[in-house]
Order: sequence, then structure tokens, then C-alpha cells
Amino acid sequence: MANHKATKKDTRQAAKRRERNRYYGKTTRNAIRDIREVKEGAVFSEKLPLVASMIDKLAKRGVIHKNKAANLKSKLAKKANALA
Repeated sequence: MANHKATKKDTRQAAKRRERNRYYGKTTRNAIRDIREVKEGAVFSEKLPLVASMIDKLAKRGVIHKNKAANLKSKLAKKANALA
């Protein structure tokens, strides 16, 4: 266990950031799962920008790698084109 005051603070901050990142990650994964179940092109196209924005924010925060974000968005775009 940390003994220095600054190290204890850093531990608290890291725990807060970890919980926040887990929340954002799980929320985005749920949104991706929900949009993949959509079978109508119009609804899919309507939700795609929102989900893509969530994915970009995860990459910006460093929760996921930028290439993973690009791959996820690419797969969703392919499905959008297939439904259209």
C-alpha cells in the first residue's frame, strides 16, 4: 500500500478514471450490440453517427486503440451500405 500522500491521491484518481473508462466502454459496447441488431437501413443510418461518435471518444480517451476504433466503424459502415 502507498505511504506517500501524493501516491495515495494518484491511486484514488486512477480508480476514478478506471471506473469512468469502464462505464464509457460498456455503454459503447452496448450501443454497438444494439445497432448490429437493427435490420432497417433508415434506422441504422440514423443511429450510425451517434455510435461512431461514441467510438471516436473512446479512442480519444485512450480506452481503445485508434485502429480498433477504425475497424469497428468500418464494419458498421459496411453493414450500413449492405442494408441501404
